[in-house]
Amino acid sequence: MNPQARQLNETIERENAHVYAMLSDLGRAIYFPKVGILSQSAEARAKANRFNATIGIALEKGVPMHLDVIQRTLSEYEPKDLYDYAPPAGKPDLRKAWREKMLKDNPSLAGKSFGLPIATNALTHGLSIVADLFAGPGDAVIIPDKNWENYELTFGIRRGAEIVNYPLYDERNKFNSAGLRDALLSCRNRSGKAIVILNFPNNPTGYTPTREEGDEIVAAIRDAAEAGVNVVAVTDDAYFALFFEDSLHESLFGKLAGLHPRVLPVKVDGATKEEYVWGFRVGFITFASESEALLDALEQKTLGIIRATISSGPHPSQTFVLRALQSPEFDTQKLEKYNIMKGRANRVKELLDSGRYAGAWDYYPFNSGYFMCLKLNGVSAEQVRKRLLDAYGVGTIALGETDLRVAFSCIEEEHIEELFDTIHRAVLDVKEGRA
Repeated sequence: MNPQARQLNETIERENAHVYAMLSDLGRAIYFPKVGILSQSAEARAKANRFNATIGIALEKGVPMHLDVIQRTLSEYEPKDLYDYAPPAGKPDLRKAWREKMLKDNPSLAGKSFGLPIATNALTHGLSIVADLFAGPGDAVIIPDKNWENYELTFGIRRGAEIVNYPLYDERNKFNSAGLRDALLSCRNRSGKAIVILNFPNNPTGYTPTREEGDEIVAAIRDAAEAGVNVVAVTDDAYFALFFEDSLHESLFGKLAGLHPRVLPVKVDGATKEEYVWGFRVGFITFASESEALLDALEQKTLGIIRATISSGPHPSQTFVLRALQSPEFDTQKLEKYNIMKGRANRVKELLDSGRYAGAWDYYPFNSGYFMCLKLNGVSAEQVRKRLLDAYGVGTIALGETDLRVAFSCIEEEHIEELFDTIHRAVLDVKEGRA
């Protein structure tokens, strides 16, 4: 094993042997080279005051070389903030700004010990890093039965982990904290390790637990830890801040930080959906621990994964997001978009509760995010999806036999009634054999 990897492992094991036991084989082997192109280039940036012939970019008149046809469209930005490589961990000012935002948005983080967010190439990349560091063949990855299909690819197909499902809702249509607890405790007789993904607002249902349910989730994780299960607790906060009703209005990451030595909280979030910049691909991964040495070692391993896969994230996107976070207009504009999204969600719920679609479907509880999910009665979701597309030019997502996901986020409020009337018409078409 590489001496740097060995040193990082020794640090992690000394600071928290449970976290060391959570690491996958790749997680133990990976490291960020202290000696190599990046480290020598960093040293040259500090000391090479005559010529710096280290890193693979081109300079012209003291700034990164660029094409005017590109720079003209980005004239508000200096070339140095666009064309050079971003550091593997992300722009330092952006990392600090995102940490400040986390503290502002999550009061439960006050006084907690957690690292500086590390920039990722959006949420999927952050989850992929978690999978690389902690998931291996046979490890349990616990997710609800209503989940984002990419978890299977990221943790199951890529890393060979076993997906363990529990029902998202209980018989009262509340969050199924008892099912989560049972899934966690079942890992005592497996590898003794569980990776649990807490995705709220949930994709595809748009559900975020209440504060009471949030406390139950934290208690379930604590119970598993006290029973001897090492828990990597991942908050997938992709749709964070879009909370429209009386639910949790912050990430569970804050309550999980410092919960138990056998619990490693990992926050995966980003500007992608929070700031409506899907194509910018700017996300973050953040670890919580009481030990600064442990946080530093986990960061070094994370940087090793980044260096070995994408090298570093997109510099222009990081610059754009940083500029937005620093703008005095940021909060006002965020509130404006939030109110638009909330208005759409409220209109959907108003229509669904009106009784006009009685018998065609039920709907899963939702209170947040971009989506909601219908449970169709007596018809195939796939048949309805095809009928909507072929006969009415309407796109939806079929999930399993009965569930139809609707992204109200991309429908203007004045068109939502027409959308659901059309879905109802398609359901009737299928029932009556016209599809």
